[in-house]
Amino acid sequence: MVARSTIPRIGERSRHRHPQILNRQDSAINHAVRLIHAVCGLAGSVTLIDDIRANPGEKAFIFIHSVPFEGSVSLVNLLTSTRLVRKGFDVSIILYGPGVLLASRHRGYPTIGTEGFPGNLAGNRQIETLLKEGATVYACRFAMGALYGFREEDLIDGVKAFSPLDVLDSALTAWRAGAFQLNTWTV
Repeated sequence: MVARSTIPRIGERSRHRHPQILNRQDSAINHAVRLIHAVCGLAGSVTLIDDIRANPGEKAFIFIHSVPFEGSVSLVNLLTSTRLVRKGFDVSIILYGPGVLLASRHRGYPTIGTEGFPGNLAGNRQIETLLKEGATVYACRFAMGALYGFREEDLIDGVKAFSPLDVLDSALTAWRAGAFQLNTWTV
């Protein structure tokens, strides 16, 4: 038996192109992905790591304790979550602390649901995409009410409010299941 390397030779094109959001709901996200790939020289780049797909029943937990809209961390985590869903993982997104602000249905300018500038509602649109594609999104009731003053009915449809005690239990559930975890903390 002859071993064959899965690493492409120099100059060989990868089977992967730069990623693109398939639902095209938000052209600003597609533009941002293409721009990042162009600036970083990734468009048409050779991939060196195998394209991993989930085995049946594999889970991924994404924990977001991040100030949305003050940087790209939250949006990048949501885009990564979408990629995990499309790779076949059963994805749970846990929004806690300032991360719960991502799930507010009452964003927009000059009216709710209207983008004040291109990409202004990219986080909301990505959560809606994740929910449509089968991810589960949770938001901490304590952070919603005690820290930011919004109610369960202020959440994007499909986002589930949960107890602050569920944040730790989600992490322990992920640990017990041997699930992939992505944890982001920014303040």
